[in-house]
Amino acid sequence: MLAACKDCRGAGDSMRVAAKEFADDPCASAKRATMVRAARALLSSVTRLLCVADMADVYRLLASLKLVEKRLKELEKASNTADLLNSFKNLGNDLMDLAKLSGKRQADLKDPQRKDDMAAARATLKESSKMLLSSSKAYVRHPEVTSAKANRDFVMKQMSEAVNAISGATQATGVSGPHPLEAPGALATALDDFDSQVAMDPTSYSEKRTRPTLEQRLESIISGAAQLADSMSTRDDTRDKIIASCNGVRQALQDLLSEYMNHATGKKKATPGGSLDQALERMCKRTRELRGQLRRAVVDHVSDSFLETTMPLIMMIEAAQAGNEREVEECAKLFTEHAAKLEEVANLACSMSVNPEKVKMVRLAAKRLQNLCPQVINAARTLAARPHSKVARENMDVFKEAWEKQLQVLTEAVDDITGIEDFLATTEAHILEDVNKCVQALQEKDPENVDRAAGQIRGRTARLEDVVTAEMENYQQGPYTDNVMRAVLVMRNESKIFCNMFQGFIH
Repeated sequence: MLAACKDCRGAGDSMRVAAKEFADDPCASAKRATMVRAARALLSSVTRLLCVADMADVYRLLASLKLVEKRLKELEKASNTADLLNSFKNLGNDLMDLAKLSGKRQADLKDPQRKDDMAAARATLKESSKMLLSSSKAYVRHPEVTSAKANRDFVMKQMSEAVNAISGATQATGVSGPHPLEAPGALATALDDFDSQVAMDPTSYSEKRTRPTLEQRLESIISGAAQLADSMSTRDDTRDKIIASCNGVRQALQDLLSEYMNHATGKKKATPGGSLDQALERMCKRTRELRGQLRRAVVDHVSDSFLETTMPLIMMIEAAQAGNEREVEECAKLFTEHAAKLEEVANLACSMSVNPEKVKMVRLAAKRLQNLCPQVINAARTLAARPHSKVARENMDVFKEAWEKQLQVLTEAVDDITGIEDFLATTEAHILEDVNKCVQALQEKDPENVDRAAGQIRGRTARLEDVVTAEMENYQQGPYTDNVMRAVLVMRNESKIFCNMFQGFIH
């Protein structure tokens, strides 16, 4: 570094002298050439200085990473609380240094993918620190409980992977490839590709090649649509509309292919607004209708699955606090199924989106939530095995907080990928459906179903309020946003009055 600075300073002095001489006699070609050579030498020395400085930054960052790795190993070997707290204090100081160095490096990175990788790894280190302390304290206090060790090992592995990710992004060269999860949804892409392929020059149509290709692609799309229609959360009317739309697309394709065949054989001639253009327009209209029904089915799933997202977790924690290990295992199955359902619905939402960046965010959030699921269960098992342990309770609280935070990230990502118009229309239909259930239960004098339906209405209106409020943040504040927020306030108050009124009738 000192040698590069010396060379740069010398080249600068030479450039200063050569530039002054050239300025005194600008018509002299020899002085012009001397100044050009001095400028090139200065540029070369400055470039070398910047390269050396970058190497020094990388070296400092890698040295900080190695120190963090060392602290993690020390923490892993701690066998008592005093050693653990001392090791964690040293780790915290080193993590702060690493955060500063990696933050500067992240700002210097030009590759957007590596910049995102660096940001994600830094966030993981920050978020995992609290879990690392609580899980390590629980393990040191209760080394005989296997679930406590599983918690600690998971967090340790997560932090080690984050350190490796920072190291990889720091030392990588060249242009990175696309993220494996950054790709548009398969079903939405297939529909877009199909729309682009059905529009063709009639003279290029081939009955032997074009017809089987288009029919095969359409059947593949309909197969994916059928799977979505047959899902549990898809309403019966939505399922029927999807089936009708699929049949409509099939018929429209056959009509269009017949028109192409007539024009290819010379039976008809293409004219603006003629039968071929009309058949193509009907084809596009049918695929638009199918898209709309598929989006509606996806929102059906989102509206139901992201309604009471914390209930399975609360049930499991209550069982753990009571020391009921058997009930914890039963609740763990429900919690696992709930997490799997959230991931499934998130992937369904991705399948109908053509925005690869938003799809990546949803898939990453769903993957992290799924990885966190068994560790939340392990924290509950530790608490159930030692219900009076303070560190076990603290560990449970930390993992509960991490789960809720990650769940919020997933919910916001899914809301972002779901169209607000589809969500409003679907939620309105679901609330009306719950109102009818509430009235029917009241007529049958069934207090449990009245309470359940009223709870569904409260949950859906609260969810709708969150989604609309988040959407309004994307607009500049004005009369439009003020009117919307007033409507949200009215909806909130009316839903409370409605639910309280029905529950009052039952009592």
